Amino acid sequence: MTQLIVYTDLDGCLLDSNTFSYESAAPALEALRSQRIPLVLVSSKTRAEIEPLRQRLSHHDPFIVENGAAVFVPRSLFDFPLERARVRTPYNVIELGLPYSILRDVLKQIEKSVATPLRGFGDLSVDEVMQVTGLGRQDALLAKQREYDEPYLLEGPTALIEEVCRQIVVRGLRWTKGGRFFHLTGDNNKGQAAALLLRCYQRQRLLQGDSDRIETVGIGDSVNDAPLLAVVDHPILVQKPDGSYDPDIHIPGMIRASGIGPIGWNHAVQELLASR
Repeated sequence: MTQLIVYTDLDGCLLDSNTFSYESAAPALEALRSQRIPLVLVSSKTRAEIEPLRQRLSHHDPFIVENGAAVFVPRSLFDFPLERARVRTPYNVIELGLPYSILRDVLKQIEKSVATPLRGFGDLSVDEVMQVTGLGRQDALLAKQREYDEPYLLEGPTALIEEVCRQIVVRGLRWTKGGRFFHLTGDNNKGQAAALLLRCYQRQRLLQGDSDRIETVGIGDSVNDAPLLAVVDHPILVQKPDGSYDPDIHIPGMIRASGIGPIGWNHAVQELLASR
């Protein structure tokens, strides 16, 4: 037999891109819970944003924040010390990204170099974050509590976008794009963080004398999910609000879920579970 781990993006995926509700995915969430299948939240969101969601979901599994920058593991989950982890009660945290202050400095350097405003979250007021994201005030405040990843707005000709991306890369950093923002990150992504966590689950099973193979599921909707989808056994892409699939994601064997956001999420997870 095999054991499953499900990794999922949040906005536009498990969460509706307009209402931020997961109710359409409730049947599949309950199926995962009843079968004790770990559900790992993998998002560009901050820890401050994800923690209230975990409470609403009664979520007790690990979660990955800010595009793979840090893995938060409940301290009682594994029976061995995690390498490179530091304790932030009630978690062991493995940090893969750079401190936010460094990313802010780099963004301002690039802004000066290209002579074009690059407005990151650190430049936006709470009201402006609310306007561009559709978040309520409290959620916008939580979204601004960034630790490792700087979302920024970039509009203009293709040559400008390419130059900004080039300047990020030559500095040894990375960029990606979510639903609304580009993101400036350290040398990390969602796939690296998911693979690291999988190795922890595999080690735990060996310690318990369980030789069952672990199979992984990854669910996303945008380019910043591509590294995650590339490392799992069952990559799933859900539809965007207009019914399309992200045209820039090409993963061998990828399943295209029939449904937008949490509706497609629900269908895909239930079909996968039924096929086991």
